[in-house]
Amino acid sequence: MMKRINEIAIELVMGDLTDQPDCTAIVNAANAELVRGGGVDGAIHRAAGPELERESSALGPISPGDAVITGAYELPNRYVIHCLGPVYGRDEPEDELLANCYRNAFMLAEDRHIETIAFPAISTGVFGYPMEEAAVVALGAIIQTARELNNVKLIRMVLHSRSALRVHEDALECLCEEDK
Repeated sequence: MMKRINEIAIELVMGDLTDQPDCTAIVNAANAELVRGGGVDGAIHRAAGPELERESSALGPISPGDAVITGAYELPNRYVIHCLGPVYGRDEPEDELLANCYRNAFMLAEDRHIETIAFPAISTGVFGYPMEEAAVVALGAIIQTARELNNVKLIRMVLHSRSALRVHEDALECLCEEDK
């Protein structure tokens, strides 16, 4: 599914975040220390090689909502933007912290003149953020921030399952209707 906000395409796909060769940057759902973890983070670190952890760990720790940028090493991208999402029920206000992940990733992308960026569903794995709530927060932040971007032309959310894709499609449709 694809929607346009001004000149920016927002695309939702099911797939592997580490296999997005047409994106200049991918976003990592990182841990505070920016070291190799599980889930999306582990997959990104495995695909990028050990140099990623050497660079990223020197930038940690970060707080929920923060983002930092590194090279992508053996990934087919130029950059990895690492965001620390909130742990649901612990980090408050979780909706604001989650939205800040996306906003701060975009600010780094703008600074580096990145035109294409791919995101996972931040905080929906081991951090326990319910997928439906996270989709509304994430896509709401994406739609709102898209109006302020000058360099980014494609925003892709790469979801791991059909059910996650459907949840995000429903949220995007609903948010775009409200936005009219």
